[in-house]
Amino acid sequence: MPLLIRITTVPVSMQVLLKGQMKFMQEQGFEVVMISSDGPEVKALEAQEQCRHLSVPFTRKISPVQDLVCLVKLIRIFRKLKPDIVHTHTPKAGLLGMWAAHLSGVPVRLHTIAGLPWVETTGFMRKLLRFVEKLTAMPASRIYPNSMVQQRFLEQQHIALGKMKVLGKGSSNGINSTHFSVDEQIEQEANRLKSAENIQAGAWIWIFIGRLVKDKGIGEMLDAFTEIHKRFPDDRLWLLGEEEPELDPLTEHQKEILKNSRSIRCWGFQKDIRPYLAAARILVFPSYREGFPNVPLQAGSMGCMLLLSDINGCNEIVDNGVNGMLVPPKNTEALQSAMLAARNDPSTTDRYAKAIQLKIRSDYDQQQLWKILLSEYRQWLEQKGRTRARAKNEKYL
Repeated sequence: MPLLIRITTVPVSMQVLLKGQMKFMQEQGFEVVMISSDGPEVKALEAQEQCRHLSVPFTRKISPVQDLVCLVKLIRIFRKLKPDIVHTHTPKAGLLGMWAAHLSGVPVRLHTIAGLPWVETTGFMRKLLRFVEKLTAMPASRIYPNSMVQQRFLEQQHIALGKMKVLGKGSSNGINSTHFSVDEQIEQEANRLKSAENIQAGAWIWIFIGRLVKDKGIGEMLDAFTEIHKRFPDDRLWLLGEEEPELDPLTEHQKEILKNSRSIRCWGFQKDIRPYLAAARILVFPSYREGFPNVPLQAGSMGCMLLLSDINGCNEIVDNGVNGMLVPPKNTEALQSAMLAARNDPSTTDRYAKAIQLKIRSDYDQQQLWKILLSEYRQWLEQKGRTRARAKNEKYL
């Protein structure tokens, strides 16, 4: 039985972004071991995926000493377990995982690039993070960008040339469109939420799901919605997610709006987002950068119209003016204008929602993507098996 090790920096990435993938691979004949930092999600993650988890003390911050500790620990794990494939996801896990796998002689080393944090930085930090991206790609057997736009950008930056491949039509995990659909129970829960929040008939709920941080466009969204609310005072903005004050804090002004506004509701992290999506009319997703985001896929499958930033990943999901709306990032006026246009034209909003729902369920089905990835794994094992067999035979010639 081939051994597959999947690595993310924090356990919640495995639990949410790659949900179900490890369990599927185990059912297809792989022994799967998951590695991430420790956290309260680990027990639930092991139960969800029915795979063993090992903790390595990764940190998302720049910490050379801690990173060296993690590198050594990974090497020890790989040399002991002798995996056939190591597949990493997220930047820190990718850098340390790829080099540890290379130094340990792991035959197949795969890394998925879901986002490019250095794109939004400048100066020395941008150069450093770009160098880290190149460093991650060096020992990798294959790099999987999350979208064609991302692959073209990386090629322009001379990163991972000749090593890249986009799986399917993009996305790290696709979505379970059966799960992300509105049934009677979900509709009842959505109605209970609206009743508890005293949502008036005819009012729209605008929803955002993700980290409440600057580079998700929270500031622009709050400012744009403030203007929408002046014209449509019964409308509400719901935010599902948590702040990250240590990594990317909101401004004091933004915190005050979230604290004091009666029209904006912060729900925090929610394990099941479906009732909230079922209650909402439009997903607003004004992020500055993404890989290939899951949230728009989930919201679109649930019947929400999508209003997204015109950035990598998002602009491969939505065709502007065909099945949703795209706006330039960091542009409050453009976002506000698009929100007003959608609000003033409900029939077009509904048409976009139906069109994106059909596209998502056709192009981004989870089972389809998992089978593509499974085929990749098997091809790599077959290729490396032939290579090792040939090397062994040549040794005795």
